[in-house]
Amino acid sequence: MRIFSRIGTLTAAATVLTGMTAIQMTLVAVGNITDFETNREFVHHVLAMDTTFQSPNMMWRAITSPGLADAVYVAIIAWELLTALALIAGFVAWIRTHLAGRPLSTAKQLSNLGWVMQLTLFGVGFIAIGGEWFQMWQSSKWNGLQPALQNLIIASFGLVLTHLATKDSRRAAGVPDDNVS
Repeated sequence: MRIFSRIGTLTAAATVLTGMTAIQMTLVAVGNITDFETNREFVHHVLAMDTTFQSPNMMWRAITSPGLADAVYVAIIAWELLTALALIAGFVAWIRTHLAGRPLSTAKQLSNLGWVMQLTLFGVGFIAIGGEWFQMWQSSKWNGLQPALQNLIIASFGLVLTHLATKDSRRAAGVPDDNVS
């Protein structure tokens, strides 16, 4: 019965969400590497703004240089890989926390790092820059705002969950709430 009491904890939920997100970000990065051309085309069209409403007041923002667009795409893939690595390390740290009774701090820090990186990529990169600066929302074919929002929600929930798990863990250990970070 002891194992069931651990499975239902917030730290277990944080562990599972970290692992799930680590797998997801790994698959995103691997997919972009192994099927380079598909999302390369996506990035090129978003940056070129060639399927937007073509407002002359906005088109000065377009980036049509293939080399620059490729550099942006490679940077996105690199960021995805680093995010996946941070989340994988966080997942391993959560597992070690459960198995060896180690403090949550390392697991929390690594998971939070991965989720902040994910928030940055999808919130700043895709929603703010791609969606608004490059007007991606205007494109019926090259609009990635919905998947970006899904990733933003997952990472945001992960950040909240790790902070709640830490608070719950400290409360169980008898540490007052005012010392929770």
